[in-house]
Amino acid sequence: MINKLSSEQKDFQSQLRTLLSWEGMSYTTVVTTVNEIIESVKSNGDSALLDYSIKFDSLNASSMKDLVISPDTLTEAYENLPNQEKNAIQIAAERIRSYHQKQVQETWTYEDEDGTLLGQKITPIDRVGLYVPGGKAAYPSSVLMNAIPAKVAGVNELVMVFPAPSGVTNNLVLAAAHISGVDRVFTIGGAQAIAALAYGTESVPKVDKIVGPGNIYVATAKRAVFGQVGIDMIAGPSEILIICDGKTNPDWIAMDLFSQAEHDEDAQSILLCPDEKFISQVESSIIKLLPNMDRKKIIQAALKGRGALIKTKDIADAIDIANTIAPEHLELSVDEPERLLGSIKHAGAIFMGRNTCESLGDYCAGPNHVLPTSGTARFSSPLGVYDFQKKSSIIMVSDKGATSLGNVAATLADGEGLQAHAESARYRTNN
Repeated sequence: MINKLSSEQKDFQSQLRTLLSWEGMSYTTVVTTVNEIIESVKSNGDSALLDYSIKFDSLNASSMKDLVISPDTLTEAYENLPNQEKNAIQIAAERIRSYHQKQVQETWTYEDEDGTLLGQKITPIDRVGLYVPGGKAAYPSSVLMNAIPAKVAGVNELVMVFPAPSGVTNNLVLAAAHISGVDRVFTIGGAQAIAALAYGTESVPKVDKIVGPGNIYVATAKRAVFGQVGIDMIAGPSEILIICDGKTNPDWIAMDLFSQAEHDEDAQSILLCPDEKFISQVESSIIKLLPNMDRKKIIQAALKGRGALIKTKDIADAIDIANTIAPEHLELSVDEPERLLGSIKHAGAIFMGRNTCESLGDYCAGPNHVLPTSGTARFSSPLGVYDFQKKSSIIMVSDKGATSLGNVAATLADGEGLQAHAESARYRTNN
């Protein structure tokens, strides 16, 4: 049901590379289809969006007005939520907003010894597009995690798109859009939605950046339009890596592994533990708990294909392996996890202690659940307010600085053979 490995095996590194490998973004037929859709939306605008919505989502739409969700509809969805759901979404939104407010960057300047003013101006992105997945499941948490940081950053207009197969929408998704401050909503999905956001149509405004997860067609479309607009990241399958000392309830660990495996068959769930007896207990828990899971077929496929229970020499060995994997989610299910924190170099989010299950981070802890996958935590960070702000350098040269800096610039420009650069700098010197 799940791979069992040992870090002390001679071929462990080879086995680990095989386990971690994932190819999902280069299917020729997908790229061809996505490119055709993008070109059609660029050329035909709203007409293409209507055609694709009818074809792919079985929508009964005769005009773009049928693909628009009004602000009043969002408000009504929120107000009509059952009290328990309304309370949960309020608490989650408040915690996410509070956390991300601490990430806001401010404009700063300073004056150097020549009296020259230098600094950095922080400006929010004008308009952002948010893609929210639909189809098999609804993701109000994706709305909260993407929209709230954008609004905290000061984004002026947030345009949300999501597929609504057969015209069915989810009230929690609409309520999340309301409480997050989303400005405009369209029931458009797939590569055609990404194209509409990137290039604009008669009804859908062109945005400056696109964020949010989606299927392979959405991810491929985001990659294709990058440069025309900014994007957050190209996300791979969900991942969880658990380092455990063997003292946690094995049922908890098994369920934590399930929590990512249930996303899809390509998701990855790995346990690192030096206690072979505990690994066997977790395996028994997996066998015991799996039959009761609603998405047991997906979980089983994910565990069999890309999951693993790995025996390590010790906890230090487990940390070394974790840093090699650079997981999206890393659970430190150990005594005194604070002592391990300094040794962790690469992880999207670090969940510390036995009570801190990854699912709390998905919904309501506060930090963002949009995280780097497929080892990209080696050089990438979670989505944050900083993704919705851009920086401009500030330079105001004083009279004294015009001479001192001008001479330096002219010398370097001469060395590069750029005469106009050099003369432009010399004009302003007092030499």
